[in-house]
Amino acid sequence: MKKLILVLAWVVALAACSSTPTPVAPVVNDFDAQRYLGKWYEILRLPHSFEEGLESVSAEYRLNADNSIEVTNRGYHVADGEWQTAIGHAVPVDHAMYRVTFFWPFDGGYYVSWLQTDEQGNYEVSVVTSDNHDYFWLLARTPTIAEETIEEIKAQAKAWGFETDRMIRVDHTAGSN
Repeated sequence: MKKLILVLAWVVALAACSSTPTPVAPVVNDFDAQRYLGKWYEILRLPHSFEEGLESVSAEYRLNADNSIEVTNRGYHVADGEWQTAIGHAVPVDHAMYRVTFFWPFDGGYYVSWLQTDEQGNYEVSVVTSDNHDYFWLLARTPTIAEETIEEIKAQAKAWGFETDRMIRVDHTAGSN
């Protein structure tokens, strides 16, 4: 029953999304999808029903032969004591802009709005926004990042019109043995 509710919540959330890209925040210009592939940890997010009660949330991106990206989201549902996984498909629209589908035919905007690189040029921190101010994710290659980076990103998010006081800090100790 819980999984059915999760699926229905995703469908409702994605049904509200437009199929035409309409980012509410700027999108990075110099974006390389190859460097974005791999595992990312969710650091901050705005609350929404399809991640309610989830901690230790991560996303893994794999390139398909047609340049689309398979997305595997995974999180630990604390109340149930179970891991939940959702697999989606992201189709490129433009640089750093994708339409992501977890439940066809509904899709949503996935826009990389901010990137931080390390000394070697590897992407290490990312901000993902969507078609409205209800969706915001701060992702990183590690489960923790510097507090000053979080504060810098929250200030930028506020300038873009996001309600930063509603943001949830993700606990990455949940579900570990």
